[in-house]
Amino acid sequence: MTAFIAEIIGTASILLFGCGVVAGVLLDKSKSNGGGWIVITFAGAIGVTRGIYASGQFSGAHLNPAVTIALAAAGKFSWSLVPSYILAQFIGAMLGAFLVYLAYLPHWKETKDAGLKLAVFSTGPAIRNTPANFICEFIATFILMFAIMLIGANKYADGLGPIAVGILILGMGLSFGGPTGYALNPARDLGPRIMHAILPIDGKGDSDWSYSWIPVVAPICGAVCAALAATALLP
Repeated sequence: MTAFIAEIIGTASILLFGCGVVAGVLLDKSKSNGGGWIVITFAGAIGVTRGIYASGQFSGAHLNPAVTIALAAAGKFSWSLVPSYILAQFIGAMLGAFLVYLAYLPHWKETKDAGLKLAVFSTGPAIRNTPANFICEFIATFILMFAIMLIGANKYADGLGPIAVGILILGMGLSFGGPTGYALNPARDLGPRIMHAILPIDGKGDSDWSYSWIPVVAPICGAVCAALAATALLP
């Protein structure tokens, strides 16, 4: 398997679980409707773990443009590979979101709240405050990237690294998901948001493009700062 295909499959896994669980919890007449935030964070963590297992040996399991750019900025990944990795990640994110759309096809019409439909695909702030929203995503992604660098610096028994990252994602969702929905990943947010805009979803509203730059720019800034800091501090 090529690195390009691996990044598509791994990122699609993140979205299949991430968007899928949100659809189950939010869309009307779903058997898991009302499952709550704990359910969402656990499934999201499982999706990341599954994505890393699927792609790690082939691509390094970046699965996130912020991670790819941060590793390149820190001199740990070739800039020449960055465009193809990011393209694969967005293809995977959009594919995963599309499959969730198909899986819940009858439920879009049954759900009248347009905001809930958008929430299946992309994140949004609990309180719309641009500086605060940016800071939250920056801090959360900084912590995520710094921790990933630390995990990479430690030796784990074979196969345990993805579980460590999955537990980290679970903790991030529980601790920092409240203000913004913890995007942490430009592809995870923007890819599905594009799908929301183009898919024939019954009764959907707009795709909230005025907010869409925050889950793209803030995670990249946070990840780059974390990678540079970790590179400077780690032996």
